[in-house]
Amino acid sequence: MENTGMSEERRDSGPRSGGPRSGGSDDRPRRRFGGGGGRYYPRRKVCTFCMDQIDDIDYKDIGRLRRHVSDRGKIEPRRQSGTCAKHQRALAVAIKRARHVALIAFSQ
Repeated sequence: MENTGMSEERRDSGPRSGGPRSGGSDDRPRRRFGGGGGRYYPRRKVCTFCMDQIDDIDYKDIGRLRRHVSDRGKIEPRRQSGTCAKHQRALAVAIKRARHVALIAFSQ
């Protein structure tokens, strides 16, 4: 029973024991779970207008409207800005009114 197929040195030189394939020192902790490959679920965005309890969006409020317009002058979509459907429709109307009165540029 002396010959088990593996020598004593070979058994101890695995990747966990700091052998040649371990890739360096073992001073950092190893992760057991959550390595990756799982589906990414982004955090649910909340409508800023609902949070601030704003019923009607004013077209003269340039600071609030600018946050929902991209750097190229496009209105940000709901999935990107996080606004609800009701406020997104009102936001689009307010941005178009502000553009018409020349408070916001049509393009940057």
